[in-house]
Amino acid sequence: MALTFTSTIEVATAGAADVRTVLIGAFGCNLAWGIVDGVMFVVTRSVERHRAHSQAQEVRAAPREQAVRILEQELPPDWAALLEPADLERLAERVRGLPPSPAPRLTARDVQGGLGVFLLVLLATLPVALPFLFFDRLYVAARVSDLTALVMLFAIGLRLGRHAGRSPLPVGMAMLVIGVLLSAAAIRFGG
Repeated sequence: MALTFTSTIEVATAGAADVRTVLIGAFGCNLAWGIVDGVMFVVTRSVERHRAHSQAQEVRAAPREQAVRILEQELPPDWAALLEPADLERLAERVRGLPPSPAPRLTARDVQGGLGVFLLVLLATLPVALPFLFFDRLYVAARVSDLTALVMLFAIGLRLGRHAGRSPLPVGMAMLVIGVLLSAAAIRFGG
């Protein structure tokens, strides 16, 4: 986001924007999106928990065969393929044997997660914004900022590749290329 913002400001102002203005704008942009992403994390957690609760209630109330079908539909395809009908029947019986539970509530952990997402988005701005503190010329600050963002994308891609059990270098390169293309598209379309 910060890369897109700084590049867009530079294009929109033909390089005449004040470096401080760009820095404040980039930080403000990520502050706003950090809040949005944090709140959406909390909302998503709540929706997931309520869905799981309602599905468990459906399984408890359904006849045995229908309970198995409900569970089968909820499983990701890769997991459903690993389970045999007897496994699904045992799982359905286990869910049916559980006592009814109260509707889920928002937890402190949900709020902590939302705060974590907010801080992650906000703090990810800092390395990209720092060049605007150290360079007086917008063009130089923007290029160093761009390079910093691209290095960060590459590093994230390496970690993502390792996490996924893939070769890190191609994933790092893919993240780099995707970042360049998405930023170019966002700049081109004014955002």
